[in-house]
Amino acid sequence: MKLSVIGAGYVGLTTAACLAHVGHDVFCSESDLKKLEKLQSGIMPLFEPHLDSVIKAARYAGRLRFGSTEEAIAWGDAIFICVGTPPLANGDADLSAIEALARMIAKRASGYRLVIEKSTVPVQTGAQLRRHLSVHSTNGLNYDVASNPEFLREGTSVEDFLHPDRIVIGVDSPRATDLLREIYKPIIEQKFACPVHEDCRKRNQPKFLVTDTGSAELIKHASNSFLAMKISFINMVANLCEAVGADVTKVAEGMGLDPRIGPAFLNPGIGFGGFCFPKDVQAFIRIAEKSGCDFSLLKEVEKINQDRVHYFVEKIRKELWVVRGKKIAMWGLAFKPNTDDVRFAPSIELAKALLVEGAVVRAYDPQAMAKAKTVIPEITYCPDAYDAAQGADAILIVTEWDEFHHVDWKRMLSLVEQPLVIDGRNFLHSEEISREGFRYVSIGRADVQPSHSLALPPTTVSSGKEKAVQEVSA
Repeated sequence: MKLSVIGAGYVGLTTAACLAHVGHDVFCSESDLKKLEKLQSGIMPLFEPHLDSVIKAARYAGRLRFGSTEEAIAWGDAIFICVGTPPLANGDADLSAIEALARMIAKRASGYRLVIEKSTVPVQTGAQLRRHLSVHSTNGLNYDVASNPEFLREGTSVEDFLHPDRIVIGVDSPRATDLLREIYKPIIEQKFACPVHEDCRKRNQPKFLVTDTGSAELIKHASNSFLAMKISFINMVANLCEAVGADVTKVAEGMGLDPRIGPAFLNPGIGFGGFCFPKDVQAFIRIAEKSGCDFSLLKEVEKINQDRVHYFVEKIRKELWVVRGKKIAMWGLAFKPNTDDVRFAPSIELAKALLVEGAVVRAYDPQAMAKAKTVIPEITYCPDAYDAAQGADAILIVTEWDEFHHVDWKRMLSLVEQPLVIDGRNFLHSEEISREGFRYVSIGRADVQPSHSLALPPTTVSSGKEKAVQEVSA
C-alpha cells in the first residue's frame, strides 16, 4: 500500500521505516530542510537502536523515500500525521502544526484519503480534523479520519513498533477499519523478517483494538499518565523508606510480585523526563480541566516529579557539606539510556542547580552530549566516564547506561578526589563499589560504606587525595 508519513521525529521516522520494512511503499516528509537534507543523504538526525539499519535497508529496497509535505500528501492513500505537539505555557498541547497540515491536505488532496492521527493529541482532535478537512476542501476530497496512538519507547522504538502489545485504532467507518487492518496485517500476524531479534517465532500476536476516535485519543494520555503516576508513587515510597530505614528495592519487589501491580515503572530515582511523560501529564490535566474535571491526582504526580531534582541536590549537599568549588562528575545526560534525547531530562535541571551552587560540573554521556551542549553549554563535556571523574568530589549516576556497569573502579579510585558515588537511579552494584573503596549513596536505601578490607600502599599517604581515601576507608 502507498503510505505517507508526515513528520520525521522519533515517532515519524520509526513509523515510516517499520511500515516500509513490512512491505509498504512509504513517503516520509520533513519540514525542517536541514533534517530533510540529512535524511536524503543517508544521515540519521537522531540516535535510536536498529533504526538506522532499518531505514538503509528500506531505502535500498526502494520502499522508503524522503521529501516535502506537498509530495507526501500527493503520494499516500493513507496519511499518518506525526508532527510535534509541544506543550504551551499553560500546559495545553500546541496543535498549530496539525491545524496547518489539515488545511494543506484539504486544499491539495483529491480523491480518497485516510488521515491518521499518530501524534499524541487531546481528545476531540479527530473531530476538529474532520471539520477542517471539510471546511477547507477545494478538490473534492473524500476522507476518513482515524486515531492510531503510538506506544513507542525511545531506545526500543523499532522493537515496540514491530512487536507491540496492542494496536489501537479509533475509527468511525468500516472502510477506515479495513484499511488500517490491512496496513498492520504483517504486524498483527507477525509475518516479517525481524531486524531486532534472531528468532521471533514465539512472539504473541498483538491485540487489535477497534474503538471510537475519542476513546483512542484518551487511551494514549491515560496510559502515559498512569505510568508517570507509578514513578511518582514509588519515589514517595523511597522517601518514606529513607525516613524509617527500609529498603525501597525490596518494597518495590514485593509490590511488583502482585500481578495487579506488576514490576514495571517501580524504579525510584530522580524523576521521569523525556518529551512524552511531562508533556502528556500536563496535557491530560488541562484536558480534564476543560471538561470540568479537577484531576488533582495528576497535579500531585507532576509536583512530586518536579521536586525530585531538588531532593537529589539535597543529597549532594548532605554528602559534600559545601558544594561551592567542588568538582562533580555527572554520568549520563539523556533522559533514559539508548537515546540521545535530552528534552525535559532531569540532568539539565540538575546541572543548572549545581552551577547555581557554585560546583564545577564535568559530564559524560555515550550519545547525548551534542544535544546537551545546545541546551546547557556552561558545563564541561568529557570524552569518557574516567575523564569526567578526574579530581571529582562526587560521581553522580544520572542515566543508567549499561557501560557504567563495566567501569574499572580500581582505576576510578586513583582519579577521584573523594571516593563517593551518588546513584540517582539505584543502578550500580553497591557491593562492588564499596569493595573498591567508595562510599555508595542511593535512593530509598541505606548508604553503603567502603569495605574495611581495602588495603592501600603505606607509601601513598602524602597527598591530600590519598589521605582522604585512607580516612574514609578506615
